[in-house]
Amino acid sequence: MKHFLAVDLGATSGRTILSSVEAGKVVMREYTRFRNPQIPFAGHLYWDLPQLFNEILEALRKLAAEGVTVESIGIDTWGCDFAFFRPDGQLAALPYCYRDTHTDGAMERYFAERLPREEVYRKTGIQFMPFNSLFQFYVIGRDGGFSADGLSVAFIPDALAYMLTGRMVCEYTVASTSQLLNPVTGDLDEELLASVGLKRSQFGPLVQPGERIGRLTPQLAEYTGLGAIPVVAVAGHDTASAVIAVPAEDDNFAYLSCGTWSLLGIESPCPIITAESAKANFTNEGGIDGTTRFLKNITGLWIYENCRREWGESVPQNVNDLNALCLESSFAGLINPDDPAFAHPASMTEAIRRSFVSRGEAAPETPADFVRCIFRSLARRIREVLNLLTGLSPHPVERLHVIGGGSLNRHLMQFIAEELGMPVITGPAEGTALGNTLVQLRASEREGLSLAELRRIVRNSINTNIYRP
Repeated sequence: MKHFLAVDLGATSGRTILSSVEAGKVVMREYTRFRNPQIPFAGHLYWDLPQLFNEILEALRKLAAEGVTVESIGIDTWGCDFAFFRPDGQLAALPYCYRDTHTDGAMERYFAERLPREEVYRKTGIQFMPFNSLFQFYVIGRDGGFSADGLSVAFIPDALAYMLTGRMVCEYTVASTSQLLNPVTGDLDEELLASVGLKRSQFGPLVQPGERIGRLTPQLAEYTGLGAIPVVAVAGHDTASAVIAVPAEDDNFAYLSCGTWSLLGIESPCPIITAESAKANFTNEGGIDGTTRFLKNITGLWIYENCRREWGESVPQNVNDLNALCLESSFAGLINPDDPAFAHPASMTEAIRRSFVSRGEAAPETPADFVRCIFRSLARRIREVLNLLTGLSPHPVERLHVIGGGSLNRHLMQFIAEELGMPVITGPAEGTALGNTLVQLRASEREGLSLAELRRIVRNSINTNIYRP
């Protein structure tokens, strides 16, 4: 039996997952869990990277205290964000959070001052979103953020791996979210880097999922009590890890990674960069084994989660009971979940009300109305994007695989099946940690497992549910 530790960091919380692999089956258990709050300071939002690092160390110390030996450690996180390090290896500053408003309007300014929109998409095939790393770097550079000599840059999973091992790398899947990576050349684009005042030498060498980054530094090997455990570059972008864990048996599927964000896409053997994909604002992100995750990043349960926090104790605290409120309402109105008005409003319920009032329509009144409106609006938006995706896909789309925590919301899943008119297959809910573990397993084997073999292990390890129209 082999044990692996998957570090899975999301935009609101983080956890470590201890997995055991035996006889072609993975058994996972949550080992530690911790908050990952956004820190409001001096008018901006930041991530507390040292605290996240400390939480990883505490999990490693706990493993040592319990006498658990792991084969390796792998880290996946959200995309786009990054950290700067000084030449002495010290963290230069807390990383900005992608929800910070300093990138508002940055895309338009960048296109006017640096490179045109069409050229950026031709080079990267990446969906335009204001928090993409390209536009974050542009804003920071304009504000004098690169003034220090010798700064190195690492995306969040690579930054934490650097802090563990002392070796800086640039993992392919998370780098692909930055809008700086050229999928044709397979490396960061020099012209795009120069447009925001950066050089390729400031980033580590590009590595693929499954490559070993290094081992715990001697200091950390002693501090944790675990010794020189290897740290493996998994698919560092959490969605890339989750897609590895899709239990598909052929290529004729689309996937929906459903959480705070919804990422809807297909797995393509090559990038799809066309006038049609540009018009629909689809993105080409890196996957395992040279595959491309051709997808669109759309709003997920972000709107629902914010409403839930506003309601507090006035609604059922059990999430299944709260979800079921959608059956107690006949509210028929819909919103566009991707409307910028829902990105970071002071009050999400008020933003939804204003959306209806501005159209002269009746707004939701009760929590049941809001829940039904949100779920049906998400399902409708998924149908709209899937229709566009199907028209660009190199293979037919016959079913939708839903992974991530949102797959446990059976009412939302049924709404989606009704909208799509095709089977919706849910599971695994813990797809990100499972994909993380599978890449570590591949790295530990003398003969690497194929993607089809990894997905066979997924099917052996999980239960799925099927929702039909």
